[in-house]
Amino acid sequence: MASFALTSSSLSFNNSLPCLKSRSLSHLRSTAPHPLPFRPNLPKLSTVSPSLPRFSKSKITTATRKISNFTVKASASAASPSPAPTSITPPSPPWQGAAMKPLLASIATGVILWFVPVPAGVTKPAWQLLAIFLATIVGIITQPLPLGAVALMGLGASVLTKTLTFSAAFSAFGDPIPWLIALAFFFARGFIKTGLGNRIAYQFVSLFGSSSLGLGYSLVFSEALLAPAIPSVSARAGGIFLPLVKSLCVACGSNAGDGTEHKLGSWLMLTCFQTSVISSSMFLTAMAANPLSATLTLNTIKQTIGWTDWAKAAIVPGLVSLIVVPLILYLIYPPTVKTSPDAPKLAREKLEKMGPMSTNEIVMAGTLFLTVGLWIFGGMLNVDAVTSAILGLSVLLVTGVVTWKECLAEAVAWDTLTWFAALIAMAGYLNKYGLISWFSQTVVKFVGGLGLSWQLSFGILVLLYFYSHYFFASGAAHIGAMFTAFLSVASALGTPPLFGAMVLAFFSNLMGGLTHYGIGSAPVFYGANYVPLAKWWGYGFLISVVNIIIWLGVGGVWWKFIGLW
Repeated sequence: MASFALTSSSLSFNNSLPCLKSRSLSHLRSTAPHPLPFRPNLPKLSTVSPSLPRFSKSKITTATRKISNFTVKASASAASPSPAPTSITPPSPPWQGAAMKPLLASIATGVILWFVPVPAGVTKPAWQLLAIFLATIVGIITQPLPLGAVALMGLGASVLTKTLTFSAAFSAFGDPIPWLIALAFFFARGFIKTGLGNRIAYQFVSLFGSSSLGLGYSLVFSEALLAPAIPSVSARAGGIFLPLVKSLCVACGSNAGDGTEHKLGSWLMLTCFQTSVISSSMFLTAMAANPLSATLTLNTIKQTIGWTDWAKAAIVPGLVSLIVVPLILYLIYPPTVKTSPDAPKLAREKLEKMGPMSTNEIVMAGTLFLTVGLWIFGGMLNVDAVTSAILGLSVLLVTGVVTWKECLAEAVAWDTLTWFAALIAMAGYLNKYGLISWFSQTVVKFVGGLGLSWQLSFGILVLLYFYSHYFFASGAAHIGAMFTAFLSVASALGTPPLFGAMVLAFFSNLMGGLTHYGIGSAPVFYGANYVPLAKWWGYGFLISVVNIIIWLGVGGVWWKFIGLW
């Protein structure tokens, strides 16, 4: 019995390590023409413990013979040639290409529109480019491929069909805005890598972190305070608040791509984006295209919109929107973690554990102050926002705070640069080919022929102006293409000219919240990958309705009070 137990143990050990078993058998096959049977090393009778029951020699011999026969059969079985394995077809690798149904939907959109008769007053190249542009937009929404790939295919189609030349199709890669957005992601990398982002995030949590809503409002009003000083919404969103918001999300255990997005990140990213378009609408210097609205107003109705005039008219509806929009998003797209009473205490403990600032943190902070300072005072020094950002990134690269290899690894930055530049190029040439001008004139004739009061006529004009932004990837392009025509018609229909100009100027910012490409802050926050595209567009439309009600309702009463109409 003792011998049998020993042999079974040896066999079971051999079975538990198949690699060792196969190696032993292969060794036997290679060294002996006839495999020798494996016999258990049974102890002699004299070595059996006296405490065990004694068996007769014949019984032990019989047991030994049985074990030996079992072992011989096992060895013979193992040594005998195995039958030829049946051919098993390996599983095919998963499909790495495009999702076919969304791809076909995108192509069908372009093909159908391509063969629709060209309306009178529209050139054939303009109509063909519209077909390609809408097909690209459908592809961006349904995502048969990553966004950059879809946009690149759209540019390829425009070049292949001779709708655009190569230089025209890729002209927007020389536009500063897509590069400023990409640079923002590199800054975010440095913020997180050095730990400065966590340090600032813990400071915020220690002050406002007992509730997610309080944390969100602290960010919203911080951004609004900086808005009049930094005239680039892309710079504010990407260079300052994206790194901070990402650090806050990570500190609270909410990461993109691992199923924890809804703990805090989804709501916080969407809230910071939607309120960035509100703060941009509140001050003349809060968005780069706002002075263009003021200039076109002067050229069209010969009236001036000053910094104080703009701020006074926008402050009341703007503040109401800043309060209401985060709360609505909190109710309809809530974070799963709403309260955390212990968060401020834990954040202070984290700060103590982090200790004093490291050298890299100090360099990162100094670079940030330098860049923000140039964004604020760059106009006096003739240094634009993207140049300031490149200077800041250069400091980070030279000091090793961020490496170029890390910049190359920021796939989202390069993807965003690609699709945003592609949309800017196509939208810009829709305007150059005269399609936007034709659309504006068509709308003007339609609304003017309805015979409505100026209030209703202006309301229709405002809605058409607002929601036509789905066709634009730039607020400046939209303003340049449609602002003058819509203001002229509104004035001709009896709308108080300055009132009409200011409402159109405010809405030229608010409409940026519709899509993930409509304003400079959109690709920045969307690119963090906390909010799916369908939800981004859906909530964008819903918040647009909320903003229109607030600005025409509360704002209308306020503008009446200050004598604007």
